[in-house]
Amino acid sequence: MAGSKCTRLNGALIKQVLDSVDSVLFDCDGVIWRGDSAVPGAAEVINLLKKHGKNVYFVTNNSSKTRKLYAQKMGRMGFNVKEEDVFGTAYCTAMYLKTVANFKGKVYLIGSNALKQELEDVGIQQTGVGPDHISGSQSDWANVPLDPEVKAVVVGFDEHFSYMKVNRAMQYLDDPSCLFVATNTDTRLPLEGGKAVPGTGSLVTAVEMAAQRQAQKVGKPNGFMVDCVASQCGLDRSRCMMVGDRLDTDIMLGTNCGLKTVLTLTGVNTLADAQAHQGSGCPERQKMVPDYYVESIADLLPFLQG
Repeated sequence: MAGSKCTRLNGALIKQVLDSVDSVLFDCDGVIWRGDSAVPGAAEVINLLKKHGKNVYFVTNNSSKTRKLYAQKMGRMGFNVKEEDVFGTAYCTAMYLKTVANFKGKVYLIGSNALKQELEDVGIQQTGVGPDHISGSQSDWANVPLDPEVKAVVVGFDEHFSYMKVNRAMQYLDDPSCLFVATNTDTRLPLEGGKAVPGTGSLVTAVEMAAQRQAQKVGKPNGFMVDCVASQCGLDRSRCMMVGDRLDTDIMLGTNCGLKTVLTLTGVNTLADAQAHQGSGCPERQKMVPDYYVESIADLLPFLQG
């Protein structure tokens, strides 16, 4: 299967590539669904891959749902998925704190109820979920009450993100011993109809600028998410393929972890984006060039149905 990268995956090449892998990792937003609408044909692809004996896992940077909620959403859309197949950044952040950071203490959480639940499921208490309204003067803000048990700030997707949350996080992070962890740095979240909303990366950057510190990122392209899958599911990276719509997260993750990579054009990035990286001559940008591309993962259906 040697050849140039960024090759259209179709015809006989589909069989050749799928025969070379035992496991397929899929991103979710922009790959198998957009917003609350499944990508046409995506459920059939996933279900047929499993029928063909492939291991299928889902690795999403979106921290707004627990594994259980993701599995339920997929089930409603017709996907044959178990909770254990899903690796979101809410779950992986909890696992990072527990297994890598060996974290002891409470978390100040800029995030969702899903992230709160995943943290509590591994025994980590948190504070901060929900609105934090502004009041008082700037002097009051600088002296906002802090919980002495908080030993880490975690930033994920938070629909209640506010100036006071940035301020409170900054005050905690003035202590250099306070850990600073972010679920992911996706800039935008693709929706149906070509629309998008700001992603968690917008929130993380605001806190980083205020704190004058860089967060440890758990999500793609950090390899920890693949480590999670490998440790729990016995993943053989040499026979694994990553399918995603973002070059700077999905494709770079695959490159960093030695996986085959496929870009689908139903989400954020275009073929022109990938070709621009390919022709740049920059080694770092080459990491964002996929091995293959498809218009949609539904392009795999003719082989899987044959």
